[in-house]
Amino acid sequence: MSQTATTAIATFGPGATAVVTGASGGIGRAIVDELLGRGLTIHAVALADTAIESLHEIDGVHVHPLDVRNTAALAALIANIDVDVLVNNAGIIGELQPIQHYGAATADALLDINLRASIQATLAALPGMVARNRGHVFFTGSIAGSRPTSNTAVYSATKAGLAAFADGLRMDLLGTALRVTLLAPGRVETNLYDATLGGHDAAIAKLYSGAIAIQPADIATLVGVALSLPAHVDVTRLEVMPTAQVFGGSALSD
Repeated sequence: MSQTATTAIATFGPGATAVVTGASGGIGRAIVDELLGRGLTIHAVALADTAIESLHEIDGVHVHPLDVRNTAALAALIANIDVDVLVNNAGIIGELQPIQHYGAATADALLDINLRASIQATLAALPGMVARNRGHVFFTGSIAGSRPTSNTAVYSATKAGLAAFADGLRMDLLGTALRVTLLAPGRVETNLYDATLGGHDAAIAKLYSGAIAIQPADIATLVGVALSLPAHVDVTRLEVMPTAQVFGGSALSD
């Protein structure tokens, strides 16, 4: 390990700058609030819809209405910011049905939003981070990336891709002071499932019945913990589950 990496100071508080994608709701919005509480200036990237409006009113937040599938625009935005903390959070879950019934357009959207946008955003931020020897990159992955379930093949593949990219990125950055953290949560109570379930209140309520789901603020707290640790400590993966949720077992055909 280089002397540079061990002696660099990773202070991500007042004066630091963060970019958060998927920032208008759920985990992204909670992370915005967490980072604001730590004094960071936030560049919030989200779709130009009604959910983003409340961000315009918050001091310290610069709002960028942008579809992350426009990777050229996303990269151009990030390349013009001295990014200290990059949170690749934008994501969708797609169609919850067997892969043989899947739509090609939805599969492409999952690849573009969940994986390609995160890679392109990171590529845009890295030159400045490496030049300053300062930075922390987060990826919002999922437990599904290592433990897929039925009806989530493409979603799980994108989250597995994020995990592999984070591991490779960490290898390439060895010797710098940059840190890379993959968030791998289980069931989190967000609006991620709303479009997939058609906004049906009964279906959404059933999704979270029987267990207390993780809240977006819980994930945001973990981001804050990872940022606050000493510069020589890199939290590489945070796998966090509701206490009442486990993965395992196997499936048999009828």
